[in-house]
Amino acid sequence: MFFVAGLIGMVSGLVAQNYESKADDYARIALHAYVPNISGMPEAARNMLRNKLDQIATQTGAGGNAINPRFIITANVTVLSKDIIATAPPMTAMTLEVTFYVGDAQTKTKYASASIQAKGVGTNETKAYIECLKNIKPTAPELKNMVETGKRKIIEYYNSQCDFILKKAESLASQNRYEEALFELMSVPDVCKDCYHNVLSAVGPIYKKYADKACVEKLNAAKAAWAGQPNADGAQQVAKLLSGIDPEAACMPEVNALVEEVKAKMLELEKRDWDFQMKVFDSAVDLEKQRIEAARQVGIAFGNNQPEQEVNIELWK
Repeated sequence: MFFVAGLIGMVSGLVAQNYESKADDYARIALHAYVPNISGMPEAARNMLRNKLDQIATQTGAGGNAINPRFIITANVTVLSKDIIATAPPMTAMTLEVTFYVGDAQTKTKYASASIQAKGVGTNETKAYIECLKNIKPTAPELKNMVETGKRKIIEYYNSQCDFILKKAESLASQNRYEEALFELMSVPDVCKDCYHNVLSAVGPIYKKYADKACVEKLNAAKAAWAGQPNADGAQQVAKLLSGIDPEAACMPEVNALVEEVKAKMLELEKRDWDFQMKVFDSAVDLEKQRIEAARQVGIAFGNNQPEQEVNIELWK
């Protein structure tokens, strides 16, 4: 039997019956850096602010890639003073008040905040802005406390809303919106132990439906590719399209039949066995772990395709 899977990136130690925390980006609360439209702020300074937000998240243990970018670290900037210093060349001196926030972009809820005053001098206003932001230390105690408070409230949110998350995922799955359902489930961080275990129990049946749907889509695309090019180029395209199919998907017998058809044709054309370069199921690794990681990747892909939610930071003052 020719099994095709491609469920890569195994999660070490991911066993539902024996929970262990992991240290990768998805095992902790990760905050998404969000820079609002701040009136009068130069674009280069906005880029610096985004970098600073990423630095703060990383230095306080909330960095990495968030599966769900709804939980954000952001900031509002107020110019307290701006002076031109009569030097050669003239210099611009600025004092900014930067108020940082951690919150929920979806519900527009502020979880924690911290304000820092920063001074900077540059040959123009943009450079003065940048110097101010550079002078903010990502490890400042008030910023660390803000992030820790925000993370606690995010965990409280998931623990209190777990039943709702599960019901929403089931509703989405009933509408054949499997990617979105897996996104909702896999957004739950594993530090929320009880909810995370409940989520893992729900992932399996929904991922199975997703895998069956994906199998049919990949199979149809592979059949079309082979019908259009029944040659070596077509065979390579078939191999590429079939990679990533769950070995226990409902349409797997048809996949195997197509593979055998392609191999037989290539044997006829080239007088040798055709070596299909496909990602194959690793039988040495627990299939359930691979499916959980595959479900996670489906959720990440769905989240990456969603537009960034805008937040009116003025309302958080």
